[in-house]
Amino acid sequence: MRSLASIALYLTLTAAAVASEFRHVGDFLLKSHYKITGERTTPIPMKPIAFRVFTDGVRVKVSAEGDDESHTTFEIYRSDGIGRQRVEGGALEVIPGLQATSHTGGVLRHLRLSRESMTLTTFPAVSDQTIVIYAIAAEPKSLKPFSRNSPAKAP
Repeated sequence: MRSLASIALYLTLTAAAVASEFRHVGDFLLKSHYKITGERTTPIPMKPIAFRVFTDGVRVKVSAEGDDESHTTFEIYRSDGIGRQRVEGGALEVIPGLQATSHTGGVLRHLRLSRESMTLTTFPAVSDQTIVIYAIAAEPKSLKPFSRNSPAKAP
């Protein structure tokens, strides 16, 4: 019985150590969500969702805010920047960012991440549809703890 408790404690501590390796790199707010089938693009109505993004330098974890237990883990395959077009038909520029993939349960996901935005493209197995989520960087939350006893300051 004691060895079973020791194993459970070891697994708990190991899981906590692994989780602590990931550092928060940003929060992103859902801007658009749509489905592509052939030549047709269909918007998918969604409630506002905030995504939290963490990395350990090799992997990226993306979860919905408030649900850190449920996440998708991506393996980084490029971290030397991502391309973007400045304006419609303008020149292509490279900005800091990374690309990563996740392949689980027959579903392929591609992540494109920069300080400004996150694009998540999902290719479901045995389907002619592609799902695209585009999110923009959210303003960082204040690091100062809120106190109910402190008076509100006027701007």
